[in-house]
Amino acid sequence: MRVSASTLSLSLALVVISCSNVAHGFTAGPAAVSTRGNRIIQNGGVMQRNQQQLLQMSAVEDGVDTSTSSPNSNERTGRSQVEINTELQSGRTLEGGATMDFAGVKDTTSRSERALSVARDDFLAGGSATALYGRDEDGVRLIGINDEVVQEVGREVGTFITAYDRGTVQGCAEWLRSRAAPGLFETKPPAGSVNGGTGDAYAAAYAAATSSTSTSTSSSPSPEQIETYRKLLDEAYEESGVVTEAFAKTFYLGTKLMPPEAQRAIWAIYVWCRRTDEIVDAPRQPDDPGMLTDLSAWEIRTENLWQHGEVVDVLDLPLLDVRVNYPKLDITPFVDMVRGMLMDIPDLGQDRYDTFDELHLYCYRVAGTVGLMSMPIFGCADGFTEAEAKEPALSLGVAFQITNILRDVGEDATTRGRVYLPQKDMERFGVTEQQLFDQRVDDNYIALMKYEIDRARMYYERAKRGVPMLSPESRLPVQSSLDCYGKILDKIEENGYDTLTMRAYVSKWEKLFEIPFSWYRTQDVAKVLPLPWDSAKEEEKTKSLSSSGP
Repeated sequence: MRVSASTLSLSLALVVISCSNVAHGFTAGPAAVSTRGNRIIQNGGVMQRNQQQLLQMSAVEDGVDTSTSSPNSNERTGRSQVEINTELQSGRTLEGGATMDFAGVKDTTSRSERALSVARDDFLAGGSATALYGRDEDGVRLIGINDEVVQEVGREVGTFITAYDRGTVQGCAEWLRSRAAPGLFETKPPAGSVNGGTGDAYAAAYAAATSSTSTSTSSSPSPEQIETYRKLLDEAYEESGVVTEAFAKTFYLGTKLMPPEAQRAIWAIYVWCRRTDEIVDAPRQPDDPGMLTDLSAWEIRTENLWQHGEVVDVLDLPLLDVRVNYPKLDITPFVDMVRGMLMDIPDLGQDRYDTFDELHLYCYRVAGTVGLMSMPIFGCADGFTEAEAKEPALSLGVAFQITNILRDVGEDATTRGRVYLPQKDMERFGVTEQQLFDQRVDDNYIALMKYEIDRARMYYERAKRGVPMLSPESRLPVQSSLDCYGKILDKIEENGYDTLTMRAYVSKWEKLFEIPFSWYRTQDVAKVLPLPWDSAKEEEKTKSLSSSGP
């Protein structure tokens, strides 16, 4: 399932709607860019283990025989029930009891975490930083930019860097770090010292690469250099906006209602989420490294950006700028999203969810996290705190992700072999997995869809309570995205609840038509004089609750 890419929290839960390398200003033009996808090249040092080797290592420690494993479409694979329960028990119930906060939750003893740890150690011990993901001048795409991304965007991504001198990316990063609040970034110990950085081989190679390519000096950059850095940063932000629009049109429309600085910051975060998602979901060539290697490398890069202000490619620059401008932005939801991606890795993660509680953890990691990422950007209204806004933000993430799951039941089953609908819910309504693979809609399936839609709408209702908690300028984009995305559920109903052979779709004009009503809902007068159809829905909901009894 793609991170569709989610709000004061509420807003980056918006990202749910849709939820590299040191670019040295090479001389090759766009036509020279390789068609290879997420390639990581490690030169020297320890040879990488592939994903199957990593899985076998962790399985042997558990006494599991993987030599004959051949999971079929209706068998759970990957995480054991014990591992799942360990993480579920670490969640924190928020106000009202419907939403769980799984921030920072991970079972370090699980097979998936141990396999990721081995991949991380191998990566740190291995390669040259100048070849971490290839290099732009070598014609290799940035990590997370693959054929699918290029097809959606309509052209190669990031090639504007060819117009700049070698080392401009690192010079721009140094300039951005100089603008940060004192103490925001730690100075990385020299490679080879007792506390020498993130892995001695990695640290030494990165230091050598950046010191030999940076155009900056120990003195302050000149006005001309600063102008160049500003131009490069603006172009990197614009490129992020292009990627956001290509993949998340409803979300992008919402960002156009935001102040420019917030708009650009959300684009930067979306692109990080998009690239993270592509590492796991994109097709791979036989000679590409395993997803675990890519995922561990990506997590290391993110940690280094947060801790040291370190960047690898030109698309890292906007996120570094966001980190500087919003110093309260926490790395935890970014790391948690990586755990969400880990849950989607075949034979290691989870392709079946027994209960909604299990699915709730997944929804938090791939959608609720995005809401938490946006908290510092969207801000709170006077009288509210981020702690109070957290539950509505996470509720919107859950609502968006359930909506994605319901919309994509057929696609996920037939193209990815994944079933996100809780198994207990399917059993309750007499729906089988074979029915999903055969794409058969019957009365049982319709009843199941009605049940899940009601659940999603409950989370939308909980999320709506958070809109007034947002700073005034953030309310309209959040409310409009909430309204537009919620309409997908209406479309499912209009399609006769068929999400096996039909895709629920809200047109651009329908979204634009909804914006004035979304604006009205953010006004105080709407509390006294709600829209007529909103009043009708409230009355219908009240009747439904009273008829269902205590």
